[in-house]
Amino acid sequence: MSYKSIIVNLAVDAPPAPMVKLGVELAERFGAYLIGLAAADVPPLVATGDGMAYEGEIMQIQRTEIEKRLAELRAEFERLVPASITSEWGQAVCSPTRFLGVSACAADLIVTGSEEGENVYRAVDIGSLALGAGRPVLVAASNIEHVMAKTVLAAWKDTREARRAMADALPFLAKANEVVIVTIDSDCDDNIRDSLADVAVYLEHHGITARTELIRGEADGDRLLTFARSIHADLIVSGAYGHSRLREWAFGGVTRTLIEESSINRLMSY
Repeated sequence: MSYKSIIVNLAVDAPPAPMVKLGVELAERFGAYLIGLAAADVPPLVATGDGMAYEGEIMQIQRTEIEKRLAELRAEFERLVPASITSEWGQAVCSPTRFLGVSACAADLIVTGSEEGENVYRAVDIGSLALGAGRPVLVAASNIEHVMAKTVLAAWKDTREARRAMADALPFLAKANEVVIVTIDSDCDDNIRDSLADVAVYLEHHGITARTELIRGEADGDRLLTFARSIHADLIVSGAYGHSRLREWAFGGVTRTLIEESSINRLMSY
């Protein structure tokens, strides 16, 4: 298995060069087709001197500014992607999360930055993307141009989401120098140990040697991050856990911590 088509998302309010260079590096590593995407939307309500209101002229000005910024991002993408990589560009004036979700069918992997913010009209909602795209989402650490993935931590529990993440991460795992499968659980019983052993055998069938770690305690994101730093992991692979609640995504503690963390690369699948 390999990634043959990769989407790289460029946020309208972030410098594009680091993400483009990351997309290029991954496309070269996996021999993949590279798709650059960018989107932002005009809020349905805009601030005026009298409060919040629909203002057609102001909204058109904002749309024009967005279109100008998207054109700049396209120019930067096309300038930085070498001719040796087959690529294409896509942009839209719409929700960036929705645009990425709609475009996900064209790719094996979605790569985005850590610029999650409250302004959903200009920044991707990483959690909603991970749960809705149907593709693995690689969230790059802040201002990074390379995801070396030399030491990969795979957060494991015997669930559909974790199994999906393990399979989706195989191209990274196959190229890693070290793969560590970790379970954090207050019950270190034989069933958990057997589950860890089974996933190690699964990876061995793909030519990947992995070691397992069973850490006693309550599973939480901070404990997982502490362990990741202790082994100098530069990529965390995990399932994304959440459910729909009043049309918003509600997450478990580990997933929420990983979404908010920006100092390490994360690959999440649902």
